[in-house]
Amino acid sequence: MKATAVIVAAGRGTRMGVNFNKVFLPLFGRTILETTVSVFDDCNVIDEIVVVNNDAEECARLLKPFKKVSAVVCGGNSRQESVRSGLSAAHGEFVLIHDGARALITKPEIENVLTSAEKYGAATVGVKCKDTLKRADSDGFIAETVDREFIYNIQTPQVFRTEEIKKMHEAVENEVFTDDCALAEQFGSRIKIVDGSYDNIKITTPDDLILAEKILRIRSGKNENRSGI
Repeated sequence: MKATAVIVAAGRGTRMGVNFNKVFLPLFGRTILETTVSVFDDCNVIDEIVVVNNDAEECARLLKPFKKVSAVVCGGNSRQESVRSGLSAAHGEFVLIHDGARALITKPEIENVLTSAEKYGAATVGVKCKDTLKRADSDGFIAETVDREFIYNIQTPQVFRTEEIKKMHEAVENEVFTDDCALAEQFGSRIKIVDGSYDNIKITTPDDLILAEKILRIRSGKNENRSGI
């Protein structure tokens, strides 16, 4: 088996304003989780999908149509713990760690980042920062303008050799990292950045959900121009 996708979907809906896991919210005719998993399930380079979620019963019901889903495992108290849980069920040579709330990822992006990981050992999807960046001083005033030429917003999937990232997670069990790239950097890994899409948003707030719905509607050709223009 070549590639496993670990879909990390064990978070809460606090910023979404709901009292349940936001991946169960509806998005363009199905849930966020189903939309995310469907892209990996349809992708030829993915052999296996592991979903990290604490509602095994609901996941079993929703994900039954997806043949590549091999396991649903419980998450932990942090994203890092949840990733570690997902990695324990991954059997591929490479693992693609992906946020369950990034439902707008595309098959070409998945294929490109995996190809780069095979070539360089590790890779991630990212987009160049579009905003002007400022560094502030301790009093909250602008201290300098940061050159954004080499500044990226890093997204997911983030791809690693499975055994290597497993060992890294085991070695830093009591340390906290913002994502798996930050963890791998700690061990000196060189991670190739692959151009992604600004559409690959993490659905976190109600506004994100509205935007994601609009993007999917446009992709499907069902965009409605209500202005008449």
